[in-house]
Amino acid sequence: MMELLYISPIHASLAVLLFPLLAFLYQAVRGKRGQSGIVVLIAIVLSTISSVCFVFFQVWQKVPMESSVSWFTVGEHTFSAGILLNNLTVLMQSLVCIIALPVHLYSKVYMKGDPGIHRYWMYLSLFCFAMLALSVANNLLLMYVFWELVGFASYLLIGFWFTKDAAVQANKKAFIINRIGDLGFLIGIALVYTHLGTLDLSELFGKQSPLFEQLTILHKERWMTYAGLAFFVGAMAKSAQFPLHVWLPDAMEGPTSVSSLIHAATMVAAGVFLLATVFPLFNESILLVIAIVGTITALTASYFALAQQDIKKVLAFSTVSQLGFMVVAVGIGAWNAAMFHLVTHAFFKCLLFLCAGAIIHEMAHAIPASSKTDPQDMRNMGGLRRFMPYTFTLMVIASLALAGFPLTSGFLSKDSIIIATFEWAMAHGGAYLVIPIVLVLVSYLTAFYIGRMIFKVFFGKPKLWTDEKVTVFHEAPKGMLIPMAFLGLCSLFFAFSFHPISHKNAALMQGLLLHTSFQPIDSLHLFIPILLICGSAIGWWLGYRWYVQGKYPLKENNLLVRHARQQGYINEFYQGIIVQSTLYLSRGLYWFDYYIVDGFTQGAASLTRATGRVAAWVDRYLVDGFVNAVAQASYYSGHLLRWVQNGRVQSYMGFAFTMVLFGILYLVLR
Repeated sequence: MMELLYISPIHASLAVLLFPLLAFLYQAVRGKRGQSGIVVLIAIVLSTISSVCFVFFQVWQKVPMESSVSWFTVGEHTFSAGILLNNLTVLMQSLVCIIALPVHLYSKVYMKGDPGIHRYWMYLSLFCFAMLALSVANNLLLMYVFWELVGFASYLLIGFWFTKDAAVQANKKAFIINRIGDLGFLIGIALVYTHLGTLDLSELFGKQSPLFEQLTILHKERWMTYAGLAFFVGAMAKSAQFPLHVWLPDAMEGPTSVSSLIHAATMVAAGVFLLATVFPLFNESILLVIAIVGTITALTASYFALAQQDIKKVLAFSTVSQLGFMVVAVGIGAWNAAMFHLVTHAFFKCLLFLCAGAIIHEMAHAIPASSKTDPQDMRNMGGLRRFMPYTFTLMVIASLALAGFPLTSGFLSKDSIIIATFEWAMAHGGAYLVIPIVLVLVSYLTAFYIGRMIFKVFFGKPKLWTDEKVTVFHEAPKGMLIPMAFLGLCSLFFAFSFHPISHKNAALMQGLLLHTSFQPIDSLHLFIPILLICGSAIGWWLGYRWYVQGKYPLKENNLLVRHARQQGYINEFYQGIIVQSTLYLSRGLYWFDYYIVDGFTQGAASLTRATGRVAAWVDRYLVDGFVNAVAQASYYSGHLLRWVQNGRVQSYMGFAFTMVLFGILYLVLR
């Protein structure tokens, strides 16, 4: 009987993909607004159950599985398409399902009544299908196909409210910047295929493959550096790394539930997942570049988050900063720590966005429709913990996890990265120590800006209403609170390890165990957490004094704050240097094309027409005229001779007489 319950993990994984795909097709063909996404919800529930019960637990810590079929043939090479299940892929697929499920449940209430709800469910299913397929694709080309589909689905979701100009501009920005990364990914694929002759992940990186043994030797070749750099450019755009991060804060124009999914476990996570997948391709030079870019990203994003007033933009820059942590982990060779932080971050970041959505939902309902007050601006909030105690509690848990306080999952994963970075830097010595020191500083800034958000939103007094009128403000509905509570539980340490302060005991770290190039230093496992906890506690204490007790020591709009709020004027730089330069170049090329190329072409055409008209006149009146004159002269001469040669004597006599007459006249006149 139990054998009937056994389903091959390959088939189960295929079903995990097909459920959202079928839901998308159904929603596109037969979906109705009144159904409110019931089919989509059923599909994601089935995908989650299948991915956890029949895929993850069947493959985790066991022998990897793969199944493929022939896809197409070019010359003598046949490309296959299939599913690869190992610890990394089943972890990613399960994570996407587990995060997508509460987002779907939350959306059922949050998006209720939206006139475009039918499109929302359709896009959401397409997005989930693409991300789930990307996570288990068995070759780089198939990964690229779904990588593009993820980008297209995110484009649709970011611009979901397409009547808003800001949403349209945001989805175009996301689409264009991601194309830069896609080009890098494509170049990387071409280089790998050209030099290694295969794109199958198991052939490239499987330990039984000869290619895997060759990779350490090939690292010395220049093309490997270019290939690694190309793949990293792909990850930079998708995971919003500096300087290609600018699309992610603008992507907040989409529904908040979409933001939670994009920021938690899907689109932005795809870049880190790609880096972990192709990690053996990176040589030391590229790894150092990755670590430096990740560090710059983490630092700049945390700095920008300090002065944002839009609650969603604070969280957006927080995501960029945490992605920087993950990229640094890949750069130092500890990609398992990167994946660990990716997983823990998915839960508490998703929770942060859903809490923000609940707050914005209530603010939007409480603010009169005629008012132009921004419901996302934290300057319009304050004192909300009295009206939304559950949301407040859950958001504090998620914020503590983001800040890396003990007993949270973020404490475990963030410490794993910072400690590994110190171990790596101390093994190399010298300037390498700058990277972990900067990460410690970023950790302090993270605690401060997320504390600032909590204090500005939930403490103090409401900014827009008197206490009597604020009775219109309510706690989020149960349909939104239950998914948030689930994510809150998963933001605590016991969801990943029974040891509250040691990341080494986390099951996920043990499942992704790898041998790094540097040796562990035991003393750092005690010293670094204490350093981070003290700094984070000071950050929250400063936030409380500044934003609750009103002891803010700086001018409200000082130069530093304006610089951070304007995101370092990077958008203005892109607009002024790249966009405007492109526009000027385009206008110059248009002028050259219109007046020079087209002018020359039209001038040549006019000259040709004039020459043709002259040639036609010469042909008609000179050449044809001469020929016609000769012909007519011949005709009339012949006609005259025919008139004479008619067989009549009178005609002959007349002709002879005329000739004689002409002869006499000639003799007389001569």
